Amino acid sequence: MRRIFIGLIAILALGASTVSAFAARPAEFSNTDSVMRFVNEYRIRPEFERVPNAFRTLARFGALKDSENAAVYLGFLAGVLSVNSDKAEDLVRELLLTLPPEDKWVVVRALAYSDLQNWKEILRKYAMYSPGRVVMIEKYISGKTPTLDRLAFDKPDPDWIDKVKIYFTGAPREDGERKLEPTPDIIDTYWGYYFATGAYVPVAHIIAMLRWSKEKNSVEKLTIGNMAKFTLASNGSRDGELLTMLKWAERNQDKETTPILREVVDAAETMDAARLRKMALATIEDLKLKGPDYKRNISTIGQIGQAAIGLGCIAAAVAGQVEFGLPCVIGGAVSSAAIGAWAKQ
Repeated sequence: MRRIFIGLIAILALGASTVSAFAARPAEFSNTDSVMRFVNEYRIRPEFERVPNAFRTLARFGALKDSENAAVYLGFLAGVLSVNSDKAEDLVRELLLTLPPEDKWVVVRALAYSDLQNWKEILRKYAMYSPGRVVMIEKYISGKTPTLDRLAFDKPDPDWIDKVKIYFTGAPREDGERKLEPTPDIIDTYWGYYFATGAYVPVAHIIAMLRWSKEKNSVEKLTIGNMAKFTLASNGSRDGELLTMLKWAERNQDKETTPILREVVDAAETMDAARLRKMALATIEDLKLKGPDYKRNISTIGQIGQAAIGLGCIAAAVAGQVEFGLPCVIGGAVSSAAIGAWAKQ
């Protein structure tokens, strides 16, 4: 009887240890949608131990091969590293050891975007694990490639000399300082950073782009501004904390941004982001047809060609993902499929 009792205890102990080991094992991800859910919920339930599996899953499905489509994951990883400085080096090492060579760029760039005090030292230390990205690593360490904190948000509108140069050469004067130009994937990068941290800083950078939604000279800036406007309203309508953040931010904006942000908040509260999308399409199409204000106002030069940019990139914004309850990001916006989906909405 005693032997039976001891045997039962041993079996129960083995079962308990098995359950414990299973519980300690990070849950697997079945597809990229499951990873996106994890990303969206991370700021509420930060399961750091699952991050490596998430990125290995993304790599397995080829989601990291295109830097534009992977921007939200790039920003997410940068945010995770930034708020886990004590574990950042271990995470970088694990990802560089386990991700395919072609996908290691996301680790290098995320570390550079993380704003950790020792990010350069970590890059130098583990550069050997990513020999195919040596040039990329060196450019970040030397400052030749700008990081996320060096964005050209406040680049002034072109003066008379710039306007003439743009007319004849298509390129403005260079000011000598390397800055990161705001693009659709930069907006997604900021959203990823927000999903990882819940911090106001990335949201503030997106809010800073809102004034471009009234841009009259650049189709690119107008499109970026409307992307910022739409994604803020769309995400704000599904995220109570973000909506509260946007309401608070209204009190701290300049007179140009305040009414635009107020419109974003109203659209989020009334679940009417679709209206912003329609307005954006109409405004961008009008600018494309008429041309920039300054070109129309220079009578001696006349009209010149308009910049080309796909209208679908405004909020193809996760065409097909909203139905799964996923956040609004732009990923894949430049693809013909996304443009088609956007046009049909």
